[in-house]
Parts: sequence; C-alpha cells; structure tokens
Amino acid sequence: MSLKSTQVSRCLDKKLLFFGYELPDVLAIFMLLAFLNLTLGQTEYKISLVWLPTLAVAIGLRIAKRGKPDNFLVHWIRFRLRPKALSAFSEPSARVIPPSLRQ
Repeated sequence: MSLKSTQVSRCLDKKLLFFGYELPDVLAIFMLLAFLNLTLGQTEYKISLVWLPTLAVAIGLRIAKRGKPDNFLVHWIRFRLRPKALSAFSEPSARVIPPSLRQ
C-alpha cells in the first residue's frame, strides 16, 4: 500500500490585496469617496471636490505605507485612540490616609 500525496500551494499565508491595497485601506478609501460624494457630489465641481481628494489619499496611502508592516493603518488608529497614560492599577475609589506612628 503506497502513501497518497497531493500538492498544495506554498503560499497559504498570503494577505488579501486589491490593486496593491490591503482590505482596511480599500475600506478607508471607499468610505472617503462615499462621504465626499454624499456631501459634495451634487456640485458642478464634482471631479475636483470628490475624485481628486480621494485619489490623493489613495496615492498618499501607497507612498506612506511603503515598507510598513501588515495592517499598519489599523494599528496606527488603535494607537491614536488609546489613552495617553496607561496604568496597571485602577483608580482609587476613596482617598485613605495611611496610619501614622505618632499618637
């Protein structure tokens, strides 16, 4: 009885890319496009007020993320939204004066 084997892809951990952008980047670009189109889409300057800023953000993301790790945008936003000072202890509920040796 021989051992059956099948070939598998060597690239099992490949990240999901659309036109070279990660999924959160594509979501951010299209959300900006939708917001600008909703607010400024009915003007006669639609190309300069909706499409050009969106293209500028897309090109800026491509340039800014060059050499950065995966999901950089998500981690950067989480870092900016965290509190500036982290503490290992919870805030005291009541101020307690420590005991004194003097009577």
